[in-house]
Amino acid sequence: MNRVAQFIFFLFLFCQISLSGQKISDDSLMKKANQEIYNNPENAIRIGKKLLQKEKDVKRRVRIYLVLSTANIAKRDFDGSLRYLLEARELVKKTDDPVIKTRVLVAIAFQYQQMDFYSKSLETIDEAGEYLSQFPEGDLDKYFETARSYALRGMIHKSQSNPEIALQEFLIAIKNFDKIKEKNTYFNQSIVYYNIGYCYLFLNQLKNAELAFMKSMEFARLIKANSLEAFALKGLAEMNKYNHQNQTALDQLLKAQHLSQDIGDLTLNEGIYKEMSDNYLAMGNQQLYKFYNGKAFEVNAKREQNELSSINHAIDVHNKEMAKKSKEITDDDNILTTVVTITGLLITGLLLYAALKIRKKNRKYQEEIQRLIRF
Repeated sequence: MNRVAQFIFFLFLFCQISLSGQKISDDSLMKKANQEIYNNPENAIRIGKKLLQKEKDVKRRVRIYLVLSTANIAKRDFDGSLRYLLEARELVKKTDDPVIKTRVLVAIAFQYQQMDFYSKSLETIDEAGEYLSQFPEGDLDKYFETARSYALRGMIHKSQSNPEIALQEFLIAIKNFDKIKEKNTYFNQSIVYYNIGYCYLFLNQLKNAELAFMKSMEFARLIKANSLEAFALKGLAEMNKYNHQNQTALDQLLKAQHLSQDIGDLTLNEGIYKEMSDNYLAMGNQQLYKFYNGKAFEVNAKREQNELSSINHAIDVHNKEMAKKSKEITDDDNILTTVVTITGLLITGLLLYAALKIRKKNRKYQEEIQRLIRF
């Protein structure tokens, strides 16, 4: 699957928080913010910022930061999302609560996954697992965080073109979500079933893919999550495209476009435009193919510019962390100092390479857009 398809779930899955058993300063506002993430992320951000102004409790502030991070991911503002996650990471050091520590670490692991830092993502998931082991057996939060952890591992395997292994991880995630039996897991289950659909699509098991996408849509409709329903429709459209049912696919994409019009999700919009251009090309409509292909390029350039900003921020954060660690090393630890320095240079080099790669792709997309316009 391409970058757009793998991205999904995307965000919502890993930064979403569970409201079960939590007392928030203003529960109704917090619930509203969580709901707005999927339909109006700007409003979710406004609510979150308002809650932050009056909230003093450490754990509750961390939960608000996670909501703000999620809403920014929904807009594909990765830099904004990362900033809130870093605030949460610093704040969570002031508490010994394994639940909130696990939740923040899983959110950070997701951010690494979105930046294609898979080894760092898995390392962070393993760190979260150390806190997860402290949860009592039968605890609903343990099922919830276990499910999210397996879902993230599944996404990484799917991104690495291992759909069979990814399916195993996703099914374990679903099994744990089913143990909770609460409505606030429907968001997550919609996302995981979307991923399962694409795994079956990779394996050319189109009937199973259709069932998974329909299940994803069912959960999305239960909670009126327009963006998740739009993603499920896009998955169904891609399946119909493979079956050469191009008009059916276009009908589904137009409905998905209508559902997503107020969300501002760049990845979703890019995916819809790309699928529409593919179907119009298959139907021989060159004019609409060029129009939607151009729109897909434009949105892709904007999305990758957001990713570039996030990478630059990650470089700054990494350099600060390395500088802090260097101060803690004594003069006798010359070998360790060398290792830390070399490692820091390598990581910084990789980040810079990724940034340059995105800039190069952006120039290519702009040239292609201009070519299409001139044509």
